[in-house]
Amino acid sequence: MQSNRESIHGTWSSRWTFILAATGSAVGLGNIWKFPYMAGDNGGGAFVLVYLACIAIIGLPIMLGEIMIGRRGRSSPANTMKILAIEAKASKAWTLLGATGALAGLLILSFYSVAAGWALSYVFNGFQNITAESSTASFNELLSSPTSLIFWHTLFLVITIFIVARGILEGLEKWINTLMPMLFVIVLLLCIYSTQTGAFFEGLVYLFQPDFSKITPEVMLEALGQAFFTLSLGMGAIMAYGAYMPADQNIGKTAISVAALDTGVALLAGIAIFPIVFANGLAASEGPGLVFVTLPIAFSSMPFGVFFGTLFFILLSIAALSSSISLIEPGVAWLIESLKIKRITATLGLGLVAWSLGILSALSFNLLGEFTIFGRNFFDATDFLTNQIMLPLGGIFIAIFVGWKMKKEDVLEELKIKEGLLFKLWYFSVRYISPVMVGCVFLYFFF
Repeated sequence: MQSNRESIHGTWSSRWTFILAATGSAVGLGNIWKFPYMAGDNGGGAFVLVYLACIAIIGLPIMLGEIMIGRRGRSSPANTMKILAIEAKASKAWTLLGATGALAGLLILSFYSVAAGWALSYVFNGFQNITAESSTASFNELLSSPTSLIFWHTLFLVITIFIVARGILEGLEKWINTLMPMLFVIVLLLCIYSTQTGAFFEGLVYLFQPDFSKITPEVMLEALGQAFFTLSLGMGAIMAYGAYMPADQNIGKTAISVAALDTGVALLAGIAIFPIVFANGLAASEGPGLVFVTLPIAFSSMPFGVFFGTLFFILLSIAALSSSISLIEPGVAWLIESLKIKRITATLGLGLVAWSLGILSALSFNLLGEFTIFGRNFFDATDFLTNQIMLPLGGIFIAIFVGWKMKKEDVLEELKIKEGLLFKLWYFSVRYISPVMVGCVFLYFFF
């Protein structure tokens, strides 16, 4: 019976800590700018409804399965899959599921820390006398400077390494219990601030007014993709965090709480951002342009803009940091277990690998701008490999392992529930609906 095993790394001290940790892994840069834009540009409230349906039908079943796998194995993702494959009398090849998830997390960290460095640098922007031309020039200047990008990339990774190297209780738990409440408070303060802009209602309409005419099959697939990736599934992070989950914690309720908080932060970010944008007559442009070009102009022209502009980019940096520590943890856990080395050594080693790969991502905006892999620079190629290939495949195989390889009695034992209606609905979804729908997203990116 594997569920009584204890992780050699320790366990979270409470249910709330695990919820904060998993939410921190899920909440990242994409929640703050990508989700609000996608919702506003693809039907507002209609998109939000489709997104929530995707979370409930596909995202939650896979998240619940990944948490369950992690807690039952009580080890790093690779070793957990090895343990559970033996228990299920399945092929040892399932170990690769955990290993590739950890690899995906490390690869994501390498370029994620470069983008997070942009947010960190903007904390010190000043937000005074900014025009459209100067804001664009400032962001372009940052991207064209190898020295600046490498400096902020390095600083962000050093902070990440410092936190993870201190362990579960003194590192991950202590900092998560500090960072996540700060994130929630800041995003709420920004929402309150946005009510004073004079364009609060306009922002709400842009984000929430349903326009079902914009809901096409392509938009539905976009919503499914966003729902899947925003929950940090398939990269080993949720599995690794599940390994530290107390045995008496209800997995179902916990997964619902994480999904609700993750979605709530995304919606609140939109509520905070768009009134500020519209109050200044600016365009709600997509992606980095909205955050790093448009918003600084808005903050520059508003009362208390310096304070709230700084606060916004602190929020963005905290969101990035809460995700980055979960990206490196699966690999660190595996090195500690398999090579019997100290946590600080494992963290520094993987941190150095991520830093080195990140240098190539940083240089892809300037010195290595002409170097491409299948038409993409190194930053975009790594992003495509992980988010469009490795993570969807990881999600599909997690669903298949839980639904088809694990014994149903073991699943029921770990979930600590009876085979009632809710279990049957979840089990059907994880066996049939989730892998098929995630497979559709995977194929969508190629065809």
